[in-house]
Amino acid sequence: METTLSKEYKERIVPALTKEFGYTTPMQVPALEKIVINQGIGEATQDKKLIDIAINELTAITGQKAVATLSRKDISNFKVRKKMPIGVRVTLRRERMYEFLERLVRVALPRIRDFKGIEGKLDGRGNYTLGITEQIIFPEINIDNINKLMGMNITFVTTARSDEEGYALLKQFGLPFKNEKK
Repeated sequence: METTLSKEYKERIVPALTKEFGYTTPMQVPALEKIVINQGIGEATQDKKLIDIAINELTAITGQKAVATLSRKDISNFKVRKKMPIGVRVTLRRERMYEFLERLVRVALPRIRDFKGIEGKLDGRGNYTLGITEQIIFPEINIDNINKLMGMNITFVTTARSDEEGYALLKQFGLPFKNEKK
């Protein structure tokens, strides 16, 4: 089953970007490769239940099972031991990725208080990371069951070779950037 965004990518975004950047073949057009959602939970060193709560919330938001991320080394100042769970992440590809992107753009982002758009700074290779401060902007999260507000980073990994191409691709997908770059 094809989602509306993946269909839109093939029918509208590919021709638009081909025209804008003068590509000779559709294979040159940048594509969205994956979306990685990462949640660092520093307080997990004291409270182990926070990891399970975060896994359940991220699984509900994305529709795909989230996994715990483990620390790589001991850091005594932060009371962290090697291989201790300190975060949660999930990687979305193909249809789940498009479904999540559609829900993010059409439902979750407009629910942010005083929302004026997102920053338009990419990483130099055409990828973009969006920081969200509260998980309650997603309708899948029941506000009554929340015991702690947790933020997350959402990274959009593209096949774009430059920031300009990546920016144009994400703009075509409907990400509401604040400032027009050109």
